[in-house]
Amino acid sequence: DINKLPLDDAKTFEMLTAGDTVGVFQLESSGMRDVLKGLKPDRFEDIIAVVALYRPGPMENIPTYIARKHGREDLKYMHPKLEPILAETYGIMIYQEQVQQAARDLAGYTLGAADILRRAMGKKIQSEMDAQRATFIKGSEDNQIDGKLASDIFDQISAFAGYGFNKSHAAAYALVAYQTAWLKANYPVEFAAASMALDSGNTDKLSSFAQDCLAHDIAVLPPDINASEASFTVETTSEDKLAVRYALGAVKNVGADAMASLCAERDENGVFTSIEDFAQRLPKEVSNKRQVENLVKAGAFDNLHNNRQELFESVDALLSYADMLRREAESNQSSLFGETNTDISGLRLNPMADWSPFDRLSAEFEALGLYLSAHPLDSYQGQIEKLKVTQSSDIVQKLEGRENLRVKLAAQLTSLQERVSSRGNRFAFAQFTDKTGSFEATLFSEILQSAKPLFEQEKALLVHADARMENGNLRLLAVRLELLDEAIAAHHSGLGIWLQNSDAIPHIKDALREDGAGLAPVKFYVRDGSRDIEVSLETKFKLSGTLRHKLQNMQGILSTREI
Repeated sequence: DINKLPLDDAKTFEMLTAGDTVGVFQLESSGMRDVLKGLKPDRFEDIIAVVALYRPGPMENIPTYIARKHGREDLKYMHPKLEPILAETYGIMIYQEQVQQAARDLAGYTLGAADILRRAMGKKIQSEMDAQRATFIKGSEDNQIDGKLASDIFDQISAFAGYGFNKSHAAAYALVAYQTAWLKANYPVEFAAASMALDSGNTDKLSSFAQDCLAHDIAVLPPDINASEASFTVETTSEDKLAVRYALGAVKNVGADAMASLCAERDENGVFTSIEDFAQRLPKEVSNKRQVENLVKAGAFDNLHNNRQELFESVDALLSYADMLRREAESNQSSLFGETNTDISGLRLNPMADWSPFDRLSAEFEALGLYLSAHPLDSYQGQIEKLKVTQSSDIVQKLEGRENLRVKLAAQLTSLQERVSSRGNRFAFAQFTDKTGSFEATLFSEILQSAKPLFEQEKALLVHADARMENGNLRLLAVRLELLDEAIAAHHSGLGIWLQNSDAIPHIKDALREDGAGLAPVKFYVRDGSRDIEVSLETKFKLSGTLRHKLQNMQGILSTREI
């Protein structure tokens, strides 16, 4: 029962203290996460306060609130009667109700008159303020409070009242924030699945949730024609762990209703046993070529037929076969002997090689809007670390306290929107993705012109950009782009290759020659009993990221390592 959750759940407050709030209502922005890490909330009132304070104006009081909560700054009250009013917020006037209560307790206002005072303070109309000041001072003096002190208290209340937040409003927001935080802390897998279902049409949000699952060791299983539902679900893996199963309905251009029909057919008549079985049972709602193509690109048929290109190139044949079977069933024609016509040839796929790993990932990205099974940058991990690359998810934190920052980002271009300025200059907004999410960079005409040949190669890039915050949003201005392979090669880091046997050597030789000469050394290591024999090659090589990835997957090589 969501309305009976305990408001003192330790796991929830531990999670909030860690700033682990992706998907948590009101508390998931990067700025709010930083506030929570400093605040270390341990009571519901802290959440109410932070919801009220995290706005332009009141935000300047957040450091004071945190310092006083943790005893690094003394609490100060201008008059003893203010202490019971402001104690819960460590002497800081945050709520409109506190303004009204102070006016009532210090100056004898009724609550109705105190609300008029609050509104007058918010409007800052001088004539009204002068009249209210006189009323406040006289009422305070009637309560044995010095007139000069009363005037100073009036000024302090006025300063807070200008941006005071209604506490009952903040408390309602805070309760929903706490409830979603409690769900995430206590049911993280179910919460992730529900969050992804809610934002199934927003690929940026889906990418963020998938990345958060990765950070919490929650598996996001790929879409599967026999295991997925139309929406996101929770599934128990063979290791008896809970995981999120990706929704068929979240694949682009397939339609949630059509996928619901497909799942209903499967649930009623059993799982699909082959591609031919799938075609024979295909509902009318799933007869669009783009629907089936995107399911193929997303990997939804991998457990039935793992060669995605072969299946993709046969979609027309699959749909024709399905349509022929459907029309045959509808006509229900019988032969002279009363038997159903079964003279229908089976489905035949044209044999061909599968897409390369990169092409599989590119197609997957087209169908899902994010990289799910892997990321094009996975094979570059060791080299990226040596280049001191910043992850896109870390930029805002690194910018804290700075006006701007030059960053290097390893990324894959996902889209480019070109524009023409009022002066006739071309510029572009480029969308990129790295292993932690997606980001946008602006490219002005000169950079755009030099980057176009790189974009055409569809390879991983190293983006040099100036980062700054603008109205609370991250802005990136690209200043230089280069191929990630070339940046890695220019770094001259060598490679050690541990050989299982000599069979791999001709293939290594061909790969090194194709990659080209450079400045990086290569060493072979061969096991001889209990020791490794090192063999250094005289020639130095380019050692691009593509080559390193190829060597990692080459038969006869035990392992590769940076040297």
